[in-house]
Order: sequence, then C-alpha cells, then structure tokens
Amino acid sequence: MRKAKPKKRVILPDPVFNDQKVSKFVNHLMYDGKKSISYSIFYNALDIVKEKAAKEEKTPLEIWKQALDNITPQVEVKSRRIGGATFQVPTEIRPDRKESVSMKNMILFARKRGGKSMAEKLAAEIMDAYNNQGGAFKRKEDMHRMAEANRAFAHFRF
Repeated sequence: MRKAKPKKRVILPDPVFNDQKVSKFVNHLMYDGKKSISYSIFYNALDIVKEKAAKEEKTPLEIWKQALDNITPQVEVKSRRIGGATFQVPTEIRPDRKESVSMKNMILFARKRGGKSMAEKLAAEIMDAYNNQGGAFKRKEDMHRMAEANRAFAHFRF
C-alpha cells in the first residue's frame, strides 16, 4: 500500500456502564448525530430486557453481550473474480469487523420489526439473539451456510 494506515480512533466508554462496546453499539444505532437519543434508546432497551429476563441470574448488560456473541459470524464469503468466473470465496473475519457486523445486524433486524418503540424492538431482538433465534441469528447461520457450501473455493483466498 502506498499510503499509511489511518490511525484507529479512540472510542470513549459510555457513561453508565463504562464500557467501550456499548459506545460502539450506540454509535451504530445513532441517526443524524443524535447520540443522546441513541443512548436513551439503548438504556431503555436494557431496562426492558431486565424486566423480560427477571428469572435470569445475569445482568442486562451480560445478556446483551451474550446475545452479540451468539450472532457474531466467524466466516463470510467474498466475491473473487478468477478467469472470467466469479467465485464466492469463504474467508475468516477480522475480530473488529466481527464485532461491527454483529452490531449492525442486530440493529438492522431490530429496525425491521413491526410497530412499537425502537427500545422495545431492540429489547426483543436482544432477547431473541440471546435465545439463539430471530433475524440476526438467522443471518449469521446463513453466512456460515454460504461459507460451508463454497468451501471448495477456499484455496482462492487472498
């Protein structure tokens, strides 16, 4: 590469849990730079998760982290053109991208849910992901299935 790699930006931890992962999630959730609204949506969603999972011995933050782990893909397919043919080549995902993809998928499928407030939709998606179901979990399963189906082209990895 000709140019130097850009520096990684430091993301400050969130005010309530003092956790960087929460800040990253809130940044993905944010629209039009409205971070305070994004924070309130996230914290309200965790409150709803707390009510829903009253019998669980975990805190809502631990449930959210477990849900993220459950929907984090390990491999993805990338299109690679070789000799006029395009192959779907399975590749492993970098750790920072894994985190980003899982967060984006959770938010995307929460937004797609019908009705209610965003906090309720997000809470429902968190609970589904925690229980290994829902749209985001299905997306991860589909990604893994695609990679498995195209395993024959793994030698084209770049």
